Amino acid sequence: MSNNHFELNATDRSADLQGKGASRRLRKQNLVPAIIYGGGEQPTAISIKINELVKALEFEAFFSHILTINVDGTEHQAVIKDLQRHPAKGFPMHADFQRVVKGQKIHMNVPVHFVGREEAPGTAAGGVLSTLVSDIEVICLPSQLPEYLEVDVSGMEIGDLFRLSDIKLPEGVVIHELELEDGHDRTIVNMQPPTVEEVDEDADDVDADEVPATEQNDGADAEESNDDE
Repeated sequence: MSNNHFELNATDRSADLQGKGASRRLRKQNLVPAIIYGGGEQPTAISIKINELVKALEFEAFFSHILTINVDGTEHQAVIKDLQRHPAKGFPMHADFQRVVKGQKIHMNVPVHFVGREEAPGTAAGGVLSTLVSDIEVICLPSQLPEYLEVDVSGMEIGDLFRLSDIKLPEGVVIHELELEDGHDRTIVNMQPPTVEEVDEDADDVDADEVPATEQNDGADAEESNDDE
């Protein structure tokens, strides 16, 4: 669990400040339209100062952390569920937040950190560590939500692999995919053998006997032609 605390200040948007046209006007005022939903309450449309949201988005933990959103003096505990960015410039254009309820489990995608890559025997032997996931969906109580999941690959030899079930999970946390009846215990990282491209050192050394007679004659005819000139 992280000790980081993320708090955002927001303003409630009345009905006349919703819709595409209103959203464009908000963005021109350096505000990001957003919504808070869930928790058995009606959705709350809000706006957040873009510089405040951008600063929070710089931290990886923001995406896997319980957030406090202060809406005109009322605090909402929530997690971010969706973020729309400008396709070219990357700045946030809209955000969806889901309320969390104490004692009610939530689904969240949390980052996966692979540690010990340089110390792995497979790396020393020239192997290539191939990571196949960047985040994993977990289920847990809000109070048990991990900032990230850590996978120690420092002991991996060439040919070794780790699956979802090999991840050491914090207490109370389960992997959503493994809870499904048709869930697949897929590989998340493996140590592949080194790939060496073979180079034919004799490729440039061509024996005259290997050159077709027609090509050799063409070269001789060209020399005779030059001599005639």
